[in-house]
Amino acid sequence: MTNHIRISSFFDAGNIEVVDAKAPEDIRLRIRKDSQSEFLQWFYFRLQGGMGENCVMVLENAQQAAFAEGWEGYQAVASYDREYWFRVPTKYVNGQLVIEHTPDQDSVYYAYFAPYSYERHLDMLSWAASHEDCITHHLGETAQGRDITLLEVSKTQGLAKNIWIIARQHPGETMAEWFVEGLLERLFDENHPVARALLQQCRFYIVPNMNPDGAALGNLRVNSKGVNLNREWNRATMERSPEVLAVQKKMAETGVDLFLDIHGDESIPANFVDGCSEVPNFTESMAKAEQLFTDTLLAVSPDFQTELGYEKDRYGEANLSLASKWVGNTYECLSLTLEMPFKDHDPLPDPITGWSPERAKILGADVLYPIYQVINAKLA
Repeated sequence: MTNHIRISSFFDAGNIEVVDAKAPEDIRLRIRKDSQSEFLQWFYFRLQGGMGENCVMVLENAQQAAFAEGWEGYQAVASYDREYWFRVPTKYVNGQLVIEHTPDQDSVYYAYFAPYSYERHLDMLSWAASHEDCITHHLGETAQGRDITLLEVSKTQGLAKNIWIIARQHPGETMAEWFVEGLLERLFDENHPVARALLQQCRFYIVPNMNPDGAALGNLRVNSKGVNLNREWNRATMERSPEVLAVQKKMAETGVDLFLDIHGDESIPANFVDGCSEVPNFTESMAKAEQLFTDTLLAVSPDFQTELGYEKDRYGEANLSLASKWVGNTYECLSLTLEMPFKDHDPLPDPITGWSPERAKILGADVLYPIYQVINAKLA
């Protein structure tokens, strides 16, 4: 006898609309659009009553996704405990995304990528603040009143290089905050020589979640106002993009010597970086720093590569609305967008989990190596 199927998403970052869930072999769903926006792609929902049944979930409007080409070769993630996420059979057919899975338990969650909840975000901030080398700064509030929080991490009281790292401008790119969690774990490791050296030389300014409204609302790309923060850096306003404005104000106080903007890419099955060679103020020193950063990360991590990535003119000549372009041009420093996949890192694939929170955390820890190299190099 078939159990009663129930689909729900009324929780932090949940996103799905139920069309028909009467039969497990024909569950019809739609992805809800981002707040005040036409963007859609992030989904996250719970299925109950399907244990032992071949559940076929059809996301009917997948072809309307912001990056529909990203569905090719993509596998959805599932979890019973919302801690360990694994890939389940998924195919893109006739404009619809079809997820097929036989759950081993009565309750199972499915998502576009492993979520990073707002509660975990708050836990991470509290954990970080418990370390003597960390100070938390309140930069402001979002449109819905959530805190925009900055972590300042350093052991030095004197002159230091100012390293800025931000994540989740696009809230559905949850791998970015997993990356930051791994970076912080490494940075707080008193036994790690690179972490110790960097904290003596640098001040890290880290914003783990640039878009807490969008994250809580289950958006892929925008904040609660329907604004894509990574197109606001040359025109940020308190009305549209208070998150960007708050960070820019603090940057003006501290200066920026190195900047990383952490993202996820829907289509490219690999980790890569995108620089700012096309901005007006790009210098030879910045070019050398980009090369040294990528060469070092390539040397230390098989989960990084340089063959796949964006074309140099992807965003047009000197599009200063993007964070990495604006920061690089404004502060004439190494400024990179680091992208991770929603799929898997094809040069070193994992058929069970694909690209995962655990691997994102390791890459976050490993990025300290190229930062250390760039900070200590004489590139002028």
